[in-house]
Amino acid sequence: MPQRDDPPVALITVTVMLGLIMAIIDTTIVNVALNTIGGNLGATVDEVAWVATGYILASVVVMPLNGWLTALLGRKTFYAISLALFTVSSLLCGTARSIWVLVFYRVIQGLGGGALQPTAQAIMFETFPPQRRGAAMAIFGMGAMVGPAIGPALGGWIVDNASWPLIFYINIPIGIAAFLMTLAFIPSPKYIAKPKGGIDWIGLGLLTAGLATLQFVLEQGERDEWFSSRAIVVCAAVSAVSLVVFVVKSLHDRYPIVDLKVFAFRSFSVGSFLGIIMGFGLYGTALILPLFFQSLLGFTAFDTGLALMPGAFATALSMLIIGRILNRIDGRWSIVFGTLLFAWSTWLLGGLTVQAGYWDVFWPRLIQGFALGFMFVPLTTISLLDVPIGELASATGIFTLLRQLGGSLGIAILTTMLTHQTAVAWNVLASGVTQTHGYTVGQLTQMVSQQSAMIAYDYLFRVTAIVFVLSTPLVFLITAPRRSRAPALAVSPE
Repeated sequence: MPQRDDPPVALITVTVMLGLIMAIIDTTIVNVALNTIGGNLGATVDEVAWVATGYILASVVVMPLNGWLTALLGRKTFYAISLALFTVSSLLCGTARSIWVLVFYRVIQGLGGGALQPTAQAIMFETFPPQRRGAAMAIFGMGAMVGPAIGPALGGWIVDNASWPLIFYINIPIGIAAFLMTLAFIPSPKYIAKPKGGIDWIGLGLLTAGLATLQFVLEQGERDEWFSSRAIVVCAAVSAVSLVVFVVKSLHDRYPIVDLKVFAFRSFSVGSFLGIIMGFGLYGTALILPLFFQSLLGFTAFDTGLALMPGAFATALSMLIIGRILNRIDGRWSIVFGTLLFAWSTWLLGGLTVQAGYWDVFWPRLIQGFALGFMFVPLTTISLLDVPIGELASATGIFTLLRQLGGSLGIAILTTMLTHQTAVAWNVLASGVTQTHGYTVGQLTQMVSQQSAMIAYDYLFRVTAIVFVLSTPLVFLITAPRRSRAPALAVSPE
């Protein structure tokens, strides 16, 4: 398709949204199909988990390289290559007949998918005029919520009514359309200069080794009983040494592969730390809720998707609201409001029982979803206000990476706590069972197991609520935004 000299803003927005929604849907849709994939390919639970883990490992390596790769290839070329890589690997994933072949294709897919969100954010920021960026980022956020809203329900339907390769094949028409529209409508800003100093292979190797092993530790730690596993110990040591050496090297290099100098801006540093904390709660509860719905409440994969959907639509509504008012308020108060509202919703979830049904989780999920828009849109907007436009691609990549790592940390901690608290509750409840009252031993064991898990889930929800409440004072360490300044860029929470 020929490049248009002055493409409409709407067409650029649609182009960006197609790529973003495709990547997010694919992530959530795969998670609900892992059991089916493992059964069809004859894989164990540990082996099929690598279908998700391999994608995440590849994506976290690409995210901080966003600024360097954008400078090396150009904005349009880099985004087009990412789309092509994601689309072609989706086709290959659907043709895989071996679990390790599928994992290999998922790693390739992660290399493309990890670049889509931060690059799309930079494109949106550059496209809209300053006075419309608040609304633009709300639109971007609403689009980003379509994936989490549709993915689980669509994945559940495909698993129940069709074959699992379809979860990958549905990316192909979307990816082709986004690729062609990118060639036609996405501009390459002239201010982006080629990186100097050539390719820093040592820095690239250190970063890849450090992030990949760190993500592996967070993904596999609980399953392998953490530091009782030699593999976890070795990976943790490699990660620590690699990342420390990489940071020291980057701070001293004249032309680093990842520009860490963006942390010199206080708002960006504080906002990044808050992003880690919020990623902890958001990604952690995003994993815990489906487990809770299916293991204790008896929901199917499709029912779980329907239970999660109201929260996604509530997020879209709150993003629309904050997009219209962000220029008129101090965004820090919006973050505080959203954080406390999210804490309240998880506290409500912590009061559920094993008799809970759909409507018992509907309102807490609705409140939780509504809170997200008030947290993430202003958080990233004011965190990036002081970052020069030439460093925006690098800053968005780092910001996205830290939120992802915060999510992985949250999942690792919460799943470990879930196992521990379930065991503690089991010991307490089992020791108190003295009479059968007409129940068989098997029935009593099932009741104690169910109640123990319920106590553990309630504990996790309330711990998450406390973490969010305690994080709110940190918001005011961010420099107060001047209302005359245009908001920068909002990062979608999923």
